[in-house]
Amino acid sequence: MFKLLKHFSGKKRLTLLLVVLQTQFTSAQQKPVPLANPKAIVQSGQARFTVLTPRLIRMEWTAQLPFIDNATFTVLNRNLPVPYFVSQINNGELVLKTAELELHYKVGSGKFTDQNLTITSLNKKYPFAWVPGTKQKGNLKGTYRTLDNFDGDYHIWDKKKMELEDGLLATDGWTVIDDSQRLLFDNSEWPWVAERPAKDYQDLYFMGYGRQYKKALQDFVQISGRVPLPPRYAFGYWWSRYWSYSDNEVRNVAENFEQHNLPLDVFVIDMDWHYTDSLRAKYDVFDQTKHWTGWSWNKRLFPNPGKTLSWMKSKELKVTLNLHPASGVAPFEEPYKAMAQTLNFDTTTKANIPYEGSNKRFMQALFGTILHPMEKMGVSFWWLDWQQWPNDKRIKNLNNTWWLNYVFFTDMERNGSTRPLLYHRWGGLGNHRYQLGFSGDAVISWKSLAFQPYFTSAASNVLYGYWSHDIGGHQFGPGSDQKLDPELYVRWMQYGALSPIFRTHSSKNANLNKEAWNFKGEYYDALKDAIRLRYELAPYIYTMARKTYDSGISLCRPLYYDYPEAAEAYENKSEYMFGDDLLIAPIVEPMKNGESDIKVWLPEGNDWFEWQTGTLLKGGQYVNRTFALDEYPIYVKAGAIVPAYPAVKNLEYQPAKTYIDVFPGADGSTSVYEDAGNSKNYAAEFATTKVISKHLPGRTQSVTIMARKGAYKGMPLSRSYTVRLVGAEMPQSITVNGKKLDYAAEQSAGKWNYNGKSLSVEISLPQAACAKPQEVLIAYSKTDIANVNTGLVKKFRELSKAVTGLKFKDADIILPEMAGRCEETNLRLQYYPGQFYQMLQYFNINYSNVPDAVNKATSKANADWFKEQLKSTGK
Repeated sequence: MFKLLKHFSGKKRLTLLLVVLQTQFTSAQQKPVPLANPKAIVQSGQARFTVLTPRLIRMEWTAQLPFIDNATFTVLNRNLPVPYFVSQINNGELVLKTAELELHYKVGSGKFTDQNLTITSLNKKYPFAWVPGTKQKGNLKGTYRTLDNFDGDYHIWDKKKMELEDGLLATDGWTVIDDSQRLLFDNSEWPWVAERPAKDYQDLYFMGYGRQYKKALQDFVQISGRVPLPPRYAFGYWWSRYWSYSDNEVRNVAENFEQHNLPLDVFVIDMDWHYTDSLRAKYDVFDQTKHWTGWSWNKRLFPNPGKTLSWMKSKELKVTLNLHPASGVAPFEEPYKAMAQTLNFDTTTKANIPYEGSNKRFMQALFGTILHPMEKMGVSFWWLDWQQWPNDKRIKNLNNTWWLNYVFFTDMERNGSTRPLLYHRWGGLGNHRYQLGFSGDAVISWKSLAFQPYFTSAASNVLYGYWSHDIGGHQFGPGSDQKLDPELYVRWMQYGALSPIFRTHSSKNANLNKEAWNFKGEYYDALKDAIRLRYELAPYIYTMARKTYDSGISLCRPLYYDYPEAAEAYENKSEYMFGDDLLIAPIVEPMKNGESDIKVWLPEGNDWFEWQTGTLLKGGQYVNRTFALDEYPIYVKAGAIVPAYPAVKNLEYQPAKTYIDVFPGADGSTSVYEDAGNSKNYAAEFATTKVISKHLPGRTQSVTIMARKGAYKGMPLSRSYTVRLVGAEMPQSITVNGKKLDYAAEQSAGKWNYNGKSLSVEISLPQAACAKPQEVLIAYSKTDIANVNTGLVKKFRELSKAVTGLKFKDADIILPEMAGRCEETNLRLQYYPGQFYQMLQYFNINYSNVPDAVNKATSKANADWFKEQLKSTGK
């Protein structure tokens, strides 16, 4: 990092140095530091209290000293900055006060009970009183290990509804984390599991936060560790299918993505990459018909795995392979001899080398002899899929899922040259430190789609914010017609593009061909649009992922984080915030008469811009809205500034050109994050660019791109920005850094143009140094004013589609002048900027009369059809 300082001098170098040192110090705190600052500790005999934050107190009682200071599976760090607090003993009671809590404990009274310990809130806005044994009434829930065989929240075989685990937040205003039985980490270089001493011990963490949900999660992050930032490519599109792909087929799929101009970042190869046939299954003690565990490439499918992986790398694709390690290493496996030699295992028995997850020597051998060589060959990361016995056979309370997540992720941290990434199932509290969740085999149904938005956002209550779902569902349920409903798949993909990890997957079923090119017409177009939207939003998503690392607040989170006092934020469980500025109201039911009608709650505090229809709506209300198949309910906070990418191949590299989308309705600002994309040094090596939008007197707007701050290896020194003013009128003039720009009908460097389809001003800034600020001034007419954010974008789109469709019904129709002028309004706005207000006025006056004009030019049946196509645009 310090080599990068040579690019700066004087005050800038000093400022950057201070930022780096501060960031490195903050990052260092994420390594286990289990010993608390002595100044934070108040001990009274066999009871000990550690004040960690004004809202978080550790409370311990032990039957036998000493106290336990190891890191646990839940809590890694206790050496935090000591908050202000006071403590004293009054009449045999220890009284401890922070800024927000007051604790009373009867000195020498033994274990914590409702008779000797109380905690009350000092925050008058959020009062509560707690004693041990008090049961929460309003826990907001967390997550669940898997969606396997769930149709929505109902298990199709067990015939039971899912009961989500309790989370860290509750409307009660407090939560107690009981860490008394959680396993410990030892103090070795690679911390390993250690069992607790056999003694009566209470180890409780009291969190008292009222409705300050974000602060509660930030407190937990400080003691439990951060949510690591995934590499940038993880936020692209993942192709996955349970299918016995061959080398030829893998290449064909990847090449089809290229031919259809669809971006792709990750190619997932399921368990058929290794041998699975029954001839080898005699070595599998768990399943005699299918050999799940495997460590040897299936040479029938991949005759030269190294060449396959090398080709994938040439296409800038990351590859992950599925692992089921439970059966150990069988004698027929290629690495068997090397593994046995490392472990001094007797090969004359011709037995499997048994899996021993808690045995550090076994796991080191597994990585050293099998997995690391495959990683060097080109496997980017691993998909773990533990489906066997729940707990370790040697340490009975050691959850195999939790432990595998820890071991695999930390091995990559220790030995990998790139940023660690792992996806596996949820193992329990503390698993947020090991990133991505694989939610498993959900049933293909509208119920499953309807459940996933709530399931995903609720998981943020335990910081498990990176669920990766089988988009489109995994398997058909009982009674299904075994066909993939294209409308359901489109809506699922639209949701997937606005979920944490965008990965399609399905069971090994010939009817589940989810490649976009297997669909036609409007379904194909909608699927492509969903994938492209994901990549357009990539820099916004990545910026929010950095915020998750810094704060613990997930990309997808419930509305009550931001609106805790509103009852509607708890009632509308499927709606969620996608980062700080986007509210998503998923469509989870089939259309009726070719359109989806939904009811959306828009929170009070700001207006909301319905992005895909071009409508600015007031906050603090319910609205009934209508969407076609190619539209989705994305609501942008008024004034928000959203960084965006143009069309890209994938996220391996940042494009030379970046969009800055400025939304209407208010002033706004943002700070855009960037780093090297896959570097392990992101904690200290990164950069941010602040962007500010202001509306000035005299119908003038300014957009300022501030000088970039920070540095990282490979950082571009200059960049080309296009500022897009979404939902804006036609400007009279635009200047950049004091220089007036010319107008062009189409987008071109160093000029500005008007996009009539999106009613947006597009200002193409010349290539410029990122170290210097740029100011854009936009002047609008002081005499002519038009509200362009009344759903005109949707009207333009629907009218164009209807006119095109009408011509296929009546190829000889002579389109009435009114219909033609209205239908071409979007392009006329671009071509004739001086007539902007006149053309909008003409459209607004005549749009509703277009069906009557068409009625005179064609048959009644065609005219009725045409009118039907436009009916939703007024909603």
